[in-house]
Amino acid sequence: MGAVNHAASQRAVSLAQLQTQEWDLVVIGGGITGAGVAQQAARRGWKVLLVEQRDFAWGTSSRSSKLVHGGLRYLKEGDIQTTLHSVRERERLMREAPELVQPLSFIYADCQGRKPGRWLMQTGLVVYDLMAGQRGHFYANLERTRALAPGLNPPQLRGALVFNDAKTDDARLVQRVLMEAQKDGATTLNYVAAQRLTLHDGQVCGLEVQDALSGQSYAVRARAVVNATGAWADRLRADLGAKPLLRPLRGSHLLVPHARLPVQHSISMVHVRDGRPVFLYPWEGCTLIGTTDLDHQGDLNVEASITPIEVDYLIEAVNDQFPQAHIGRADVISTYAGVRPVVDDGKGEASKATRDHVVKDESGLITLTGGKLTTFRLMAQDALALAAPRVGKPFARDQAAMFTPSTGRAEWAGSVRHRLAARFGYRAAELAAQAQASDLQTIAGTQTLWIELAIAARHEAVVHLDDLLLRRTRLGLLLPRGGLDLIARIRELCEPYLQWGDDGWSAELQRYRALVAAHYTLPGDGARF
Repeated sequence: MGAVNHAASQRAVSLAQLQTQEWDLVVIGGGITGAGVAQQAARRGWKVLLVEQRDFAWGTSSRSSKLVHGGLRYLKEGDIQTTLHSVRERERLMREAPELVQPLSFIYADCQGRKPGRWLMQTGLVVYDLMAGQRGHFYANLERTRALAPGLNPPQLRGALVFNDAKTDDARLVQRVLMEAQKDGATTLNYVAAQRLTLHDGQVCGLEVQDALSGQSYAVRARAVVNATGAWADRLRADLGAKPLLRPLRGSHLLVPHARLPVQHSISMVHVRDGRPVFLYPWEGCTLIGTTDLDHQGDLNVEASITPIEVDYLIEAVNDQFPQAHIGRADVISTYAGVRPVVDDGKGEASKATRDHVVKDESGLITLTGGKLTTFRLMAQDALALAAPRVGKPFARDQAAMFTPSTGRAEWAGSVRHRLAARFGYRAAELAAQAQASDLQTIAGTQTLWIELAIAARHEAVVHLDDLLLRRTRLGLLLPRGGLDLIARIRELCEPYLQWGDDGWSAELQRYRALVAAHYTLPGDGARF
């Protein structure tokens, strides 16, 4: 590979174009919602600009539970439409991006005397399967349950219900959707913040943005503006005098070594303490445990962090299901917490708040918020239906494919081809064309290939070390100490493209250590960094 940072070159070109033209649509927010809107609009030939104040997928879209699921528990709340849409979109994503969105079987222990009980759960699964157009669940007796999930032994265990959903790498899903948007002509910029809306006769006609890297401001003209800022959506709306919509809820997670909790399926459960749904499942070579569901009172500009109470809550749930595992704080590799943009429906219990989305046009600012990762395509089309009259272009909902088929090279091993197709889609063969055998080796303790780091540094708009290690790759979550023990090799691979120099790497390491210590490890464990 030549030492050229293609992403940096493209960024300079894109910044120069910001105020030289009128955009059909400006999307504010670079998570899955904004990426979906940009992709759906660009595919229709609209001139699209997407700006993100931090990094792509920096917020909720890199900190979710990483499940692409129908939301079985929403049936219990009577939210049939959300479940139906989610199941169908789950099936679509598994068809179109099979390497990245993978089927995952769930095991729900049937314990005598515990709610919701076998028959109520089974009734829900019948409806779930009907929505998907398939029969995907069965009941396993005690012997088969223990074969499927060795060590699973909550009190009064008598069998288990087994059903199907899916998992993904949420940050990489955002990158894949952005890649498709870019292919169809969208301009996407991270570290460019929307400062204020521009109004003409009381209607939004553009906005002022600021490049966080240079400090330069730009006046951007737009026929329509979509507010896809997730948990931050009420801030832009406040400029128009609109009342708040959202109830920010924090979901926190733990990652432990797979060897300490070697499950092959997702274990789904209700917490013995409060009856909330909790799960654990194999993810990227580790076991991921989640999630909590609490009102988030912190500053949204500061990364969310797990609390000691949440740590104990999740560990308690695991040890209830796997009493011989004796999982403890010492087993935790990393933690992460995200803030969900949940629409405030007035329900007191956080876990019962609706997961449906809201889309509304307020003086030309089209806000799209709430919802689920799984249904981002449907959400995007709802936003475009409102934006189309302002853009002056026709719009019709459709079922067109979101993803261009993935590519690979014949000489790659099947696992390498699968991995690169998942991460880089139709560009996989192009981006890894000159990879050496050593580049295609797996980083110990993970499923990540070394080549992923170099591709990200060269092509994926990496500005900070956490962009590279927490979102383009997930090494900061999967390895002890945030992957810092590998930093010499990481620098060797990436410096030809990042060109930070000694001072730059020193500053980035200091910044990254502080970030991981404060937000991605157990509370009180920051001294390890």
